[in-house]
Amino acid sequence: MKTVGEILNTKGKEVYTISPEATVFEALNLMAAKDIGALVVADTDSIVGMLSERDYARKVILFGKSSKEVTVEKVMSAKVIYVSKDQNVEDCMALMTNKRIRHLPVLENEKLVGIISIGDIVKAVIEEKEFMIEHLAHYIKGTPSIKDK
Repeated sequence: MKTVGEILNTKGKEVYTISPEATVFEALNLMAAKDIGALVVADTDSIVGMLSERDYARKVILFGKSSKEVTVEKVMSAKVIYVSKDQNVEDCMALMTNKRIRHLPVLENEKLVGIISIGDIVKAVIEEKEFMIEHLAHYIKGTPSIKDK
């Protein structure tokens, strides 16, 4: 089973953060520019929340508020659930499903070292299943798989 660390080694460890004092409009601009769906909200070196497109849709636009006036702090999700690099994909999938979240910051020694999304998890699961199917097909046929050569 693939670990969070292996996913980060493949996808990269870049994480975008925003200040809780920034406006939601600034956060949306950053998300659009980086083609991402969530930002880690950080105050100096500590994580204080997460802001997602879902937070914007449910806490700003539905209430007729202006994203240029509302700060990130007012709409972010303050309870941040995170994982470590040694956690496996299956555990992350269960956590994301149970908590109904789509992004998990990755911490190592209390430092932010990456972020994984539900898309990263699904991709890892699909890759693992494809590998297993290929391996089993070669086993049944009695031919070595690519990994066995």
